[in-house]
Amino acid sequence: MIRFTLHSDQLHPFPHFWEHCIGSCNAYTALREDYRIQLKRAHDELGFQYVRFHGLFDDQMSTLLMKKDHHGNEFGLVYNFANIDNIFDFLLRIGMKPFIELGFMPSAIARGDKTIFHYNANITPPKSYDMWRELVGKFIEHLVDRYGIDEVKTWFFEVWNEPNLFFFFDGTKEEYFKLYEVSARTIKGVHPELKVGGPATSCNSWIKDTVDYCRVHDVPLDFITTHHYPTDDPLWKSGMDIMEFFQSDLAGNRTYERGVLTKMARRVREEAGDYPVYFTEWNTSAMQGDAKRDEPYAAAMIAKTLSDQDGLVEGYSYWTFSDIFEESGQLPGAFHGGFGLQTFYGVAKPSYRVFELFHGLGNQRAEIASDTSNGTVEAIATKTASGYRIIFYNHTIPGEEIKEEKVSLNVSSVHSLKKVLIYRIDDTHANPKKLWMELGKPEYLKEKEIQLLHEESELIPENMEIQSELIWSIPAHGVLAVDLQC
Repeated sequence: MIRFTLHSDQLHPFPHFWEHCIGSCNAYTALREDYRIQLKRAHDELGFQYVRFHGLFDDQMSTLLMKKDHHGNEFGLVYNFANIDNIFDFLLRIGMKPFIELGFMPSAIARGDKTIFHYNANITPPKSYDMWRELVGKFIEHLVDRYGIDEVKTWFFEVWNEPNLFFFFDGTKEEYFKLYEVSARTIKGVHPELKVGGPATSCNSWIKDTVDYCRVHDVPLDFITTHHYPTDDPLWKSGMDIMEFFQSDLAGNRTYERGVLTKMARRVREEAGDYPVYFTEWNTSAMQGDAKRDEPYAAAMIAKTLSDQDGLVEGYSYWTFSDIFEESGQLPGAFHGGFGLQTFYGVAKPSYRVFELFHGLGNQRAEIASDTSNGTVEAIATKTASGYRIIFYNHTIPGEEIKEEKVSLNVSSVHSLKKVLIYRIDDTHANPKKLWMELGKPEYLKEKEIQLLHEESELIPENMEIQSELIWSIPAHGVLAVDLQC
């Protein structure tokens, strides 16, 4: 048995940094009704404040197009921010804000024709930085005119996405820094209080280089952004094609260590110096089709990661809130290992439910001690309005030994305890994929099946007898939350 003791009087501030932002499929999907229903639910139930997506400047958004006559002759650029307005108006209506990624490149001003993803986003630098400067300037001026500077200065402007990967940016590091510099100076030229940052790299890359470049060249930099996945360091090879990377991950070449994301974050925190750090993408792995994303494993890993990132980051944006996701086209199957917290049909996965449990944590973290330092079960505790919430998680990485563990919690320091409630996420609790498999893995769900899966995904409170020592068993890759109501 692993014994835990809650020290209810030892408290320190605990901001909900993971609620700052949530990731999404590309901007165009934000025009869909089902996308909007799921995003509003994630905001209302999980507390996400900002949303980040690729593709605001993609051709399908009609942000900047080359006008042509009926003979195909070009005769002028046409700007149109109507689709962006539609999306941002919606975000503000539901109480959210955009974390704006500037990209990708409108083909009308692109240097080349290389693209990525099902929706053919152009990844080349601009053929003229004056054209890019004009696009960014008109865009920012439009936002300030429409929403007011007091609102827009609360937003974040991030330049590009993962420019260190050749399949996301067909240019050099020096060309990215040029793109960043032009963007940052243009944004600050509209209003000095607007926030701009980068480099939005994968694999925690270019952090120190970005800080040094901006310092040496006196380029505005308000915050640092980067991305990481636990599979990044051991799998990434220079020059590897994006599909080779995904296939290598899918083949099970995972040699990362438990808690690797926290190790990465510490390095970024050190390299960023005094700049705020926002991880604008992270997940349990970097590839589509990872079955564990639909299973309790993801919930336990998320619990471990969020507990450990405390004090290292200002924002930690999970990628993504929904399996409405079209980078490789909309993949078939109700549970297909997508990045999302919700399935295409809006069914909450175990990962969604662990974010729900963390949303219920308070803003003061309490000390909780264990009698072992090398087990797979750990816990996080906070003071809440009604008492305390403790979340236990039993996690290790794929391929490592893990088993059901019995744990006890000493609550003798909690005075006037009136009620104990527990919530579980494991193979038999809040695990709709299990029911879906029992239903025969239907690819296209009917209304009745969707309703059954919604019900199966719910967190069900269980009453427990009040004692000075509470005892449970936590399955492998399980999560258990305890509410101590005083």
